[in-house]
Amino acid sequence: MKLIKKPAKKDWKQLLRRPTFASESLDSIVNEVFADIQINGDKALKKYTEKFDKVTIDNLIVPIGEIESVENKISDKLKNAIQLAKNNIESFHSSQQIERKVIITSPGVECWQESRGIEKVGIYIPGGSAPLFSTVLMLAIPAKIAGCKEIILCSPPNKNGLIDPTILYTAKLVGVTQICKVGGIQAIGALTFGTESIPKVNKIFGPGNQYVTAAKQQSLSYGLAIDMPAGPSELLVLADESANANFVASDLLSQAEHGADSQVICISRSEKFLKEVSLEVETQLKELSRKNITASAIENSKLILLENDQDIIDMINEYAPEHFILVVENEEFYLKEIVNAGSVFIGNYTPESAGDYASGTNHTLPTNGFAKAYSGVNLDSFVKKITFQKISKKGIKNIGNAIEIMADAEGLQAHKNAVSLRLKSLN
Repeated sequence: MKLIKKPAKKDWKQLLRRPTFASESLDSIVNEVFADIQINGDKALKKYTEKFDKVTIDNLIVPIGEIESVENKISDKLKNAIQLAKNNIESFHSSQQIERKVIITSPGVECWQESRGIEKVGIYIPGGSAPLFSTVLMLAIPAKIAGCKEIILCSPPNKNGLIDPTILYTAKLVGVTQICKVGGIQAIGALTFGTESIPKVNKIFGPGNQYVTAAKQQSLSYGLAIDMPAGPSELLVLADESANANFVASDLLSQAEHGADSQVICISRSEKFLKEVSLEVETQLKELSRKNITASAIENSKLILLENDQDIIDMINEYAPEHFILVVENEEFYLKEIVNAGSVFIGNYTPESAGDYASGTNHTLPTNGFAKAYSGVNLDSFVKKITFQKISKKGIKNIGNAIEIMADAEGLQAHKNAVSLRLKSLN
């Protein structure tokens, strides 16, 4: 990993650049696939599945028998691990439910807010070299808690025309409504427009490659919502000599193995510690099954030496990392000052992979600097909040004149009349 010593603030923007791809080159492909799906529905989905995934699909929907048949293919050890993660994710997201609270803003004026689950949500689950069954937990569990009536899962089939058995098992466990054998741009198109087999949804969730990301962005122009803008995975670690260099290296590599375009950064006040981390990264990398992918990501990654606490927190907030690991003695300063991060992991024994799988927090997080404005997926992501008000005769008398004056000042006579008529009826 490249070591950068005490960079000047004027160089931070260039230093913190993410690996990028040209989205313009993807737009034409997305538009072509979307247009075809709008006209030809399932036929187009099958065509692009054969073209992009190299497999012919007869039935886009996974039948019940196929889902049930995978139960014996999952080891008890893995089932127990999935159940533990499920319990923790349910506990954390259930705690985000808010009871109705009626506020009397003026005598006779009652206002309150209630949540309603988004009726139909689509969740996209990558299924390539790392089938992300953990993401099924992270998206379907809060969807169920929120009260979403339909949860449509799309995942690309393998060369045998099947979806990874662990994805199927997990989807059944958490109550996914329908599982579809379709991936990539065509999956997002199906969820955007609906086809003969796959229903149109109201909001799309889930990670994916650059094609999926571009398609999700395009779906916004057709009236759908998405969880958040997305990009390659990223991690920033801040550590001092109280940290374990072995642990820090393992965290950097665990995020780097997501993809060649991932980025990991380690900041420290100790040059000696950064060099220890670099050596550990080289040593551990040799033993990884995905070392070629991981090594490519490490090329995009940096070790940064900074000595001033304020400079360090300013750099972290400027970068706005998806994942932020904090292992320093003066952690309270950083916990107080951090404002831009997707999820924070504190201390030597809190690896980022805990949040990816089983601590209970959600691992669907804002990347590419969007943590400056976006939260990670949570229960609120799956609900709309509706406000209610009920005004009595006493209440309209209390606030009616203010409404009349304000409406008159804006030149909206009908607004004023709607109140004036009621006030006159009470006199």
